[in-house]
Amino acid sequence: MASAIKFGTDGWRAIIADDYTLANVHRVAEATALFMKQRKYKKAVIGHDCRFGGPLFAEATARVLGAYGITVYLAKEFVSTPMVSLGVVKLKSQIGVVITASHNPPSYNGYKLKASYGGPMVPSEIAAVEELIPEVCSLTSLPTLEELEAKGLLKYADLETMYLRHARKAFDLKMIKSSGIRLAYDAMYGAGQSAVRKLLPRSVFLHCDLNPGMHGQAPEPIHRNLTLLSETIKKNPKISAGLANDGDADRIGMYDEDGNFVDSHHLLLILLLYLYKYKNMRGKVVFTFSVTDKMKKMAEKFGLPYEITKVGFKYIAEIMTKEDVLVGARNPADWPLKAIFPNATVSGWAFWCSNSWP
Repeated sequence: MASAIKFGTDGWRAIIADDYTLANVHRVAEATALFMKQRKYKKAVIGHDCRFGGPLFAEATARVLGAYGITVYLAKEFVSTPMVSLGVVKLKSQIGVVITASHNPPSYNGYKLKASYGGPMVPSEIAAVEELIPEVCSLTSLPTLEELEAKGLLKYADLETMYLRHARKAFDLKMIKSSGIRLAYDAMYGAGQSAVRKLLPRSVFLHCDLNPGMHGQAPEPIHRNLTLLSETIKKNPKISAGLANDGDADRIGMYDEDGNFVDSHHLLLILLLYLYKYKNMRGKVVFTFSVTDKMKKMAEKFGLPYEITKVGFKYIAEIMTKEDVLVGARNPADWPLKAIFPNATVSGWAFWCSNSWP
């Protein structure tokens, strides 16, 4: 009997060669295809991060979706989750698939699903996909990538370049460069390494090379995993701050100029203060119950409406697609989603906040 496959707060994750096998990826991909066919969805964006087997599992997913007549935009090189999210919106696709286990140990890989607005699928849709996962993939043979490309069902997408263009429009990188601020950046062997090198080339870079084994350390940006980043900042007075990403570069860790870890609860409060006071932006504040209670107090102080949800960004994303949200915060830290929802009716920012920080 095939093992049950369940999606957690942000996708399905399992140990490679144990439950995370080609056969099981085929099962999940077929469920995704059936879900799309039921809703007459026609296009999907697929990418993978730097983990072991990423290209293999991404291509396997593309072949299953292609077998069902779905047009796939496939990233040729490793990409971050935000790149896939933005690609879904820019390429007007209905689904995004990211082959990643996020911050889990290197022995894991995973499968994330994104909706047409770039954010996570809402819980009801995730449940619908789960219901469609077969005991065994029904496809006895799969088309090759070359066959799909010849039929126009496979197109290779440069999601990183698309993301870099968007970031350069969204942020004043010239001002950042002229400010004299110098950053130290730890990619944790993850998918943020290439983009950050291009966006912030004057930074001091750590663990910015391809190493699927990650020296056995989970790419989770918490202090105990980032001692080298902290020490690097302490030893170099020219470094103004430190940043780190997890494996698929949708979480951040931050350090001040003295090499002290800045917990993400404080980052959230700074973000809300900045958007309200300095950018003069307004909207609803949505956060999970695991986020610091000071978010509620600050929202009340500013006279902003707020809502507390269960843990899982999918719950926040569902609200963001329907209401004017200024900040959405969950557990754990994520990049602002202004870049993920550029064309949706979402004017705010989302930030994942971790209660696992020291």
